[in-house]
Amino acid sequence: MSMTDPIADMLTRIRNGSKARFEKVDIPLSKQKLEIAKILKQEGYIKNFKVLSEGVKGTLRVYLKYDAQNRSVISGIKRVSKPGLRVYVKSKKIVPVLNGFGISIISTPQGIMTDKEAKRLNVGGEVICSVW
Repeated sequence: MSMTDPIADMLTRIRNGSKARFEKVDIPLSKQKLEIAKILKQEGYIKNFKVLSEGVKGTLRVYLKYDAQNRSVISGIKRVSKPGLRVYVKSKKIVPVLNGFGISIISTPQGIMTDKEAKRLNVGGEVICSVW
């Protein structure tokens, strides 16, 4: 059975894993998911990630991050652009998430990047998700 929205599945696995206080979650691998994981690590929302097996049935293992009180660093993660309703934004119209306390991940012609990076490079694209 094919999955309609693999990015939403990744975000749901991360959301559910952090609420259940899991140390790690395993996600089917794709290039786009790997880029999203790189951004989440770079921005400090996850501890680390590892590609377990390459190829057709590759797996991406994401290590979740918690603070000193054992609360998840990710308080919210939401899919914005969906297969049935794509959301595109121009560089001038990019708005910060929670007044700058969160990030949007945007797929641009120069690759997948944060909203701040896209604004700095003056490129727009498809808003994949918001994390705060």
